[in-house]
Amino acid sequence: MIYPILYYGEPILRRRARPVERFDAELEQLAADMLETMYAADGVGLAAPQIGLDLRLFVALEVRQEEEPEDGEGEHDSGDGVSVAGQAVDAAELSAAGEGGQADLEAANGEPVEPLSEQEKREAWGVVREHVIVNPVLVESSGRQLARDGCLSLPGLVAYDVPRPTRVVLEYQDLRGEQQRLEAEGYFAHVLQHEFDHLEGVLYFDHLPKDRREAFLEEHRSQLAEWQRLARARAKAAAGSGSGPQPRGRLSR
Repeated sequence: MIYPILYYGEPILRRRARPVERFDAELEQLAADMLETMYAADGVGLAAPQIGLDLRLFVALEVRQEEEPEDGEGEHDSGDGVSVAGQAVDAAELSAAGEGGQADLEAANGEPVEPLSEQEKREAWGVVREHVIVNPVLVESSGRQLARDGCLSLPGLVAYDVPRPTRVVLEYQDLRGEQQRLEAEGYFAHVLQHEFDHLEGVLYFDHLPKDRREAFLEEHRSQLAEWQRLARARAKAAAGSGSGPQPRGRLSR
């Protein structure tokens, strides 16, 4: 099942998500659906709040990186970006091309690009592992990196100098509820932090220094305002009909 992805302006994107308390077949299916949704949107990560679910759960891809920064001050493409055919491709830019994502892009010769299957994307992006992270806790971080960051909930918007730690350690539960520990550096560390932020109600531009953040918000003021307007209209329509969204609340109490 492919979920619609919520855009900026939806209140759930700014709230701290609740812990998952039930580990069952329903949770396994949700994780599978989130992975399917992530691939369909050409993303390398997706958090439950982005599909309207108030749960501390995200999925993320660990991809092969041919080049890593040699020190803790490196600059490289991270966040929701993916490496395809040797080029950094931002997932937000792909999704902004239309509902078909990559299928709507055009090759250099002007011919439409055939959409890749999920397996073809795994191979093209160099996916090493698909991670399902439940109830994560960030227990260690060190270093500093600047990276390009985009988000499927802010399609088409990109910041090129988002600061984050170079190395992180997460403790989390897997789909069976068993405790796990994950260490990551560089690109993958950035991806994990981006998705963890979604569970805290934080968006990537919040990490920018004040002047850069203000410039980013001003540059994209009209688009952000439009998303907020649409979110308010949806909330008003849902309240009027009495048929608001029904998240999978029984995964948490």
